[in-house]
Amino acid sequence: MKYTVFITSRIPQEGINLLQQQGYALKFGPLKNAKGAHALLCLLTDTVDAKTMDLIGPQVRVISNMAAGLDNIDVHEAVKRGITFANTPGVLTEAVAEHTVALLLAVSRRVVEGDQFVRAKKYKGWQIDLLLGQELQGKTLGIVGYGRIGSRVAEILEKGFGMKVVYHDEHRNEIAEKNNARYVSFEDLLKISDVVSLHVPLLPTTVHLIGEKELLTMKRTVYLINTARGQVVDEKALSKALKEGEIAGAGIDVFEHEPKVNASLLKAQNAVLTPHIGSASHEARIAMAELAAQNIINVLKK
Repeated sequence: MKYTVFITSRIPQEGINLLQQQGYALKFGPLKNAKGAHALLCLLTDTVDAKTMDLIGPQVRVISNMAAGLDNIDVHEAVKRGITFANTPGVLTEAVAEHTVALLLAVSRRVVEGDQFVRAKKYKGWQIDLLLGQELQGKTLGIVGYGRIGSRVAEILEKGFGMKVVYHDEHRNEIAEKNNARYVSFEDLLKISDVVSLHVPLLPTTVHLIGEKELLTMKRTVYLINTARGQVVDEKALSKALKEGEIAGAGIDVFEHEPKVNASLLKAQNAVLTPHIGSASHEARIAMAELAAQNIINVLKK
């Protein structure tokens, strides 16, 4: 039997090659055209719910999400229908961790402001108090969610920048504590951290994990970094905190209502905003495409 694999977007050729080597018929386009496919390779921007599964048809065996999470897929519905679902965690750890550090350095050393200052031809020479930022050495890094990415961020900043690391997760992590990361309560982490970096999945319990109350609990000198999911942070509360100086700054790669961004957040000079590019390295995207393809192959071969 010749299987049909429907791919909702352009992906790196390496992933396509793996599927072609299996002799599958490949089709490309928007989800609405996926009827009759045996496998679906989709992105986090595709909503795969019961209606979508009805449209594809009962022959579909596997949904492979080229993303770290599965929050765009109705996994309960997939289980009910006997459809295998898979994602691509792990292979994007390094890319997202490095981008997290890049956001922190950019906001704490005011890199974007400096770039804009020079391009606007405002630079007239060295000044002792021009665009002063904060150093990281000796400061406390608070990791919320000590998984693959959170632990890698902690490793980079502890070993490379001499930061002290505290973390909060659902469970204490023995590996974390061997790596000089100290477990604290969520509230204590917010109180003592100079940097709060978010690395939690999107769950009902993590929606607006950071809101007005949590922002007011933090130091006024803190930097908040979010490369997890946009809904984890209340964007309106964050915009207010930045505007009123309740926190020093933020580095944000994900947004609550992507691609729409809160208008007040766009105006915040003490925020560095990037368009969900945490995993946007050549290496990570190729690895994601290959893993997404391999997930399909593993299921269809059974």
